[in-house]
Amino acid sequence: MSSSVNTGFGTQIRKSPYFDATVRWGVQGFSVYNHMYIPRDFGSPEQNFWNLVNTAILCDVGVERQVEITGPDAAVFTQLLTPRNLSNMAVGQCKYVLITNASGGILNDPILLRLGENHFWLSLADSDILLWAQGVAVNSGLDVTISEPDVSPLQLQGPVSGEIMKSLFGESIMDLRYYWLREVELDGIPMIVSRTGWSSELGYEIYLRDGSRGNELWEKIMAAGQPFGLQPGHTSTIRRIEGGMLSYHADADIHTNPYEVGLGRLVDLEMEADFIGKAALKRIQQDGVRRKQVGLCIDGVEPLSGPNSDFWPIDCQGKTVGKVTSAVHSPRLARNIALAMVDIDYADIGTQVEVMIAGEPVQAIVAEKPFYDPKKQLAAA
Repeated sequence: MSSSVNTGFGTQIRKSPYFDATVRWGVQGFSVYNHMYIPRDFGSPEQNFWNLVNTAILCDVGVERQVEITGPDAAVFTQLLTPRNLSNMAVGQCKYVLITNASGGILNDPILLRLGENHFWLSLADSDILLWAQGVAVNSGLDVTISEPDVSPLQLQGPVSGEIMKSLFGESIMDLRYYWLREVELDGIPMIVSRTGWSSELGYEIYLRDGSRGNELWEKIMAAGQPFGLQPGHTSTIRRIEGGMLSYHADADIHTNPYEVGLGRLVDLEMEADFIGKAALKRIQQDGVRRKQVGLCIDGVEPLSGPNSDFWPIDCQGKTVGKVTSAVHSPRLARNIALAMVDIDYADIGTQVEVMIAGEPVQAIVAEKPFYDPKKQLAAA
């Protein structure tokens, strides 16, 4: 008599419209993000990284749920949620924004898409902004509708992603500018395409607007990409740390403010419009921050076998001065690299510190980030 163990996949954790396709294409592991399964393993994170930087990968990021904001006061309400000035945001434009609470803490760092004069999507990182936005709306006095639409993104990322998009949508897609969007169809499948992504590489996000056609869309993109070397993949921890990109819950959370993570450019304290957290962020700006996100090169240990699953303490001169939030080995840089939050007195580039890994002190040095910049120059060399 044989027995089997059910390791998950209940109905309380949702599956994306691409779930079956990723299983068919070889996914070997999932994580949970926004109460959904997200593919996190296609066999080798290092090979996934090289696929991303040399050709292209297709990633199921249906977990990037959309908060749809519509109604006569949609623009006013959306501005209320974010400290970034949206007054010059055109229809068809995307912006990277922060959602802050009354104390200036970061609740999410989504991409905001403006589909119409009073039609917005927040494309979320991992936190429950649908509930937050609905709660804010209740007593706002504004005429808005807040909902989650039938929208599921894919990320097509990598240097040949443009060629694949051209084979799918024609030459005109090459006119799509960075952080802009376009409404398109592919064999009757409705979607929004944007020149965005979480990879630090050339890339596109494809927002499917009919979940019943997820399997069909996945196969069409993979077929179009085969001549260009497209592989199924997952968002690359290696590449995003090289690029200094935040991962919510790891590098920022409700207790982190924009200035600590170097995102003061996304806060406009001078604009006339009000937003949640404005008074608190004014105080933080005036007083200055007491800690700061930095890059670290961790040189006193063998290549890390994978990303950290705990926050590693950082010590200097016998006291704890911060924590490693995201760490990984970069095969391209041949170094262990990390993002860390440290006391402001220890944030200068070149500062020598010790990282406590499994209780053992390991030598590290504060380094410039991004570790690998858009011009492909090595900052950590």
